[in-house]
Amino acid sequence: MLTALDLDKKMRMEVDVLDYATRGVLSMEEEDRKWRPVAFLSKSLNETEKNYKIYDKEMLVIIWGLESWTHLLKGVQSKFEIWTDYKNLKYFIKVQKLNQRQA
Repeated sequence: MLTALDLDKKMRMEVDVLDYATRGVLSMEEEDRKWRPVAFLSKSLNETEKNYKIYDKEMLVIIWGLESWTHLLKGVQSKFEIWTDYKNLKYFIKVQKLNQRQA
């Protein structure tokens, strides 16, 4: 069950990617310190995206989440967090020559 958005509360975006699909949830911290979902996102990867490296897939789902929920996140009064499998994003911590898709 989704909860109504309150722009004064803490928000976080949790995203994950599988070999064939992505998923995400935008959550808000309630007064009881429990996180409740505000919105869900799931999307199948096309044949080209299925061939991406895991770190590219992780970045892709972050971008999709930000694009999908921009209208909800613009008015949030505090910084929001993005939760993901950070190990897959270690690739981007080091200086890399980015390809056109990553740039």
